[in-house]
Amino acid sequence: MNPTKGILCKVFALFLFAIMASLIKATTDHVPSWQAVFFRAFFAMPIILIWLAQRGELRTGLKVTNPWGHFWRGVIGTTAMALGFAGLGLLPFPEVTAIGFASPLLIVVFAAVLLGEKIRLFRLSAVAFGLVGVGIILYPRISVFDEGGAESLALLGAMFALGSAAFRALAQIHIRKLVQTDQTSAIVFYFSLTTTLLGLCTIPFGWVMPTGTEFAFLIGAGLIGGIAQIFLTSGYRFAEASLLAPFDYSSMIFAVLIGYFIFSEIPTSATLWGSAVIIGAGIAIIWREHQLGLKRGKARPSVTPQG
Repeated sequence: MNPTKGILCKVFALFLFAIMASLIKATTDHVPSWQAVFFRAFFAMPIILIWLAQRGELRTGLKVTNPWGHFWRGVIGTTAMALGFAGLGLLPFPEVTAIGFASPLLIVVFAAVLLGEKIRLFRLSAVAFGLVGVGIILYPRISVFDEGGAESLALLGAMFALGSAAFRALAQIHIRKLVQTDQTSAIVFYFSLTTTLLGLCTIPFGWVMPTGTEFAFLIGAGLIGGIAQIFLTSGYRFAEASLLAPFDYSSMIFAVLIGYFIFSEIPTSATLWGSAVIIGAGIAIIWREHQLGLKRGKARPSVTPQG
């Protein structure tokens, strides 16, 4: 174990994921989100295969005992990714990131409903508090819904971002079952493969011919996403999940900086206050789960902020 190295890997991975998301966002005016999903997954696969080969895990990365489980994990994760990319096209980067922080809260709820985990008053209160933060972020969008036009599109973007958070939470629950039978390397590889194939299936729904710059951005997003996945997974080799979990929220810093300097986006007070509430609730849940000794580390390395 090397906690410092683990933290550096985790934070650098989140920085790369933020760069990846910014490249996708730069193409959203022209390229549909489902087409971007294909590029994100397809061009990450060579990076992942090389990494698995170097680690001597290529065989385990291609061997599965639950193929249908990997398929449904791919469907859920691909849906989360597509909704997240769609949200990026309609909302400021920091707002999409902040709404995405609802995912850990929803994991607690889904774990209780689908896995039968017991939720005591402390975690239940933290989840409720965090969802209040989500409401703070969404309220300005809902309150101006009847004005139509751009505000209606922004509300739609908020719903996409929230839907992405929900599907990412479901993916995490699904992975908890997969890690009981298959290796993390297999989960990582088959998610990319399934997402690539599902992305190809969306061609009839209206792909477009990207410009040269858009091609470069989309390919770059895939390559950077693959590298980020490696650093994320490596981080959990060097440090416990409970130590690394709070650093998830560093992605908000990257989102604010990229939003401001690249897209000229200034986060609203609702976004900042709501984020603070959600982050506070999330940290409380992380602390409580650490106190209870809940083992969730094996699932985390297989999950990206997009699915």
